[in-house]
Amino acid sequence: MAERAGVSAMTVSRVLAGNYPVAPPTRAKVLRAMRELDYVVNAHARSLAATTTRTVAFVVDDVTGPFFALIARGVEHQASSEGRLCLLCTTHGDPERELAVVELMREQRAEAVILVGGARDTATYAERTAYFARALEKSGSRLVLCGRPAPEEGVPASTVQYDNEGAAYAATAYLIANGHRRIAYAGRAVGLSTTDERVAGYRRAHADHGVAFDESLVRAGEFSRESGSALADALVSERPDVTAVFAATDMVAAGVLAALRRRGVRVPEDMSVVGFDDIPLASDLTPALTTVHVPHEQLGREAVRLALHRGRGAEDRVMLGTHIVVRDSVAPRRP
Repeated sequence: MAERAGVSAMTVSRVLAGNYPVAPPTRAKVLRAMRELDYVVNAHARSLAATTTRTVAFVVDDVTGPFFALIARGVEHQASSEGRLCLLCTTHGDPERELAVVELMREQRAEAVILVGGARDTATYAERTAYFARALEKSGSRLVLCGRPAPEEGVPASTVQYDNEGAAYAATAYLIANGHRRIAYAGRAVGLSTTDERVAGYRRAHADHGVAFDESLVRAGEFSRESGSALADALVSERPDVTAVFAATDMVAAGVLAALRRRGVRVPEDMSVVGFDDIPLASDLTPALTTVHVPHEQLGREAVRLALHRGRGAEDRVMLGTHIVVRDSVAPRRP
């Protein structure tokens, strides 16, 4: 190709790599030679010569949930704008599969591995995170924890989080400001960092506003419609004094609303409901759901940015803000 273009092999290499200035006329000659010779870059050979493969791996339990899908979109958009390929990997909640995925990405020399979603903040989690981070660093990659507990000091990983506790505090305080004093929390997964932080904010709002905290109103459940429906059925049967429900996620809230409708409980006249996430479904529910907005796409974009720009003034840890989106599912408590 250098012979066809009438330039040196080094010049051709610089045009292909795009990492060194080449005069426009010379570049045009090389590109014309490429077309004439039908030349295609050998990606495998390029990866062998490079430190990384210019890929970003997005690792999640299950991408079918809207929360993860929205973060994935942010990762893909930012990776694309940075000239990287985005790989999606699912683990189905299996720690061994997660380990296998990280090891594979290490072998493939992915430039970044982004682990998404809550985790159980235990000694085992800390050990695994430290192992992942150090193993990836040795291969020129970077571990990013997105919405997960931050690693210990000295562990070479980046984190991007959103203020779970502060958001739950604000949502609970909003219900209290509307006169509600018996507020149920629906959908706690005990030990999971995501809900532990939300319950902490819910509890702190009670304390700061002088409202008695009732542990029995914190109901365990899964992040699903079915769980929300079952929890609402139980609350209506067992606790007629409850006037508001803070659902752990919008999907849980959707189940709560369906169960209340089925039982003839009007929302918000008889019962107020608040969700968490602000997925597209929230505005389509009846009534439209008041919820906490999580900046999903920004989480994904920040995760990629932290990984690719480390050492160039980028922070290692970022905390994104949240806010309440007021719609139609909350009303002042009636006397």
